[in-house]
Amino acid sequence: MAATKKKAVRKAKKGERIRQVAAIPFRLDTHGDIEVMLVTSRTTRRFIVPKGWPMKGKSGRKAATIEAREEAGVLGKTLTQPAGTYSYWKRLANRFVRVDVIVYLLEVTEELADWQEAKRRQRAWLTPADAAMLIDEPDLSTLVKTLKFPEPAPVA
Repeated sequence: MAATKKKAVRKAKKGERIRQVAAIPFRLDTHGDIEVMLVTSRTTRRFIVPKGWPMKGKSGRKAATIEAREEAGVLGKTLTQPAGTYSYWKRLANRFVRVDVIVYLLEVTEELADWQEAKRRQRAWLTPADAAMLIDEPDLSTLVKTLKFPEPAPVA
């Protein structure tokens, strides 16, 4: 277990809120419409976004970028400002804890054929509305449904 996760679990046991970072990978489809990528969780196989614990010495944005590469096999440009936040109940060994997640948008430039968690996760490109319907966590579903994406650069 990573040191940051151990620290988060200690905080949770004291009743403190803990936090994670997440990335919502996005791209334009062939019609110029936005698609977002969801991945399945390793244990329950529910659709979620790539997320993880903060990483020592790395910004939240950088940690979200790393999580997207490891869990979804995507590379790209993570936008500087968070896209929003959501909260959910995380299942630990013998309890549930409330986790606050800071979410960053990641504009995908490359999709890897093989990545660290490829054998343990599935990934899917969906419209934000379809993705929101597949997500069980209400706060994340609402965030995905109401995301504001950057305007695409005009083609010269």
